[in-house]
Amino acid sequence: MQRFTESDFGISWLMSMFHYDWTHNGETGAEAVRYHLGAEQDPEEVLCLRRDARLLLERLTPGTIENLWQAGTYPDGRFQDPERGFTSGDEWMGTIAGLCDERLSRKGNIRPLSGADTEDGAKVADAVLGEVGQARFLPDGVRHALEECVCRCTPDLAFRLLLRAIPGSVKGCDMPLSPDQYARLERLGSAMHYGPYVVSEVKHLVADG
Repeated sequence: MQRFTESDFGISWLMSMFHYDWTHNGETGAEAVRYHLGAEQDPEEVLCLRRDARLLLERLTPGTIENLWQAGTYPDGRFQDPERGFTSGDEWMGTIAGLCDERLSRKGNIRPLSGADTEDGAKVADAVLGEVGQARFLPDGVRHALEECVCRCTPDLAFRLLLRAIPGSVKGCDMPLSPDQYARLERLGSAMHYGPYVVSEVKHLVADG
């Protein structure tokens, strides 16, 4: 089975768009999301993003969501920025889900996700928890938020958020991924039918030897 894309998807995909110069695509967070959900975007991408946003909104506290968003975007920044539309984690996820609904409403006959795109990683939940626990370079708050996400949302979502959090957390510290650690991440990605360009986003952080 293969997912609809070989690359990242859902909320972790959107996070990758919120780098330091994200305001080039919109002065507010909502404007930037609307830009990235343009007419050329696959319906599956929008469905995956809406699913992730709703999971976070319905199952995690605002503070936990904020920790996860911060870790997956620009860790040195601040989440609270009302002028940009970032007031609380739950409001932000509600905004994203609403923009997805708006985008989907303009297209008729949207087929629901199926096959590999419905894989939630339940069978590898313990392994994902183990990887989160061994990522000691992550701040405690981020690691605990990821554990909450594994247990309350889905291991798939938590694993993609872990991959997003790793680069910002190891930057500037001498704690890269070990070859064995990366091999485990690859096996988890394979178990969840990820394409070749999801786990490989952290491959440059693997220690030599």
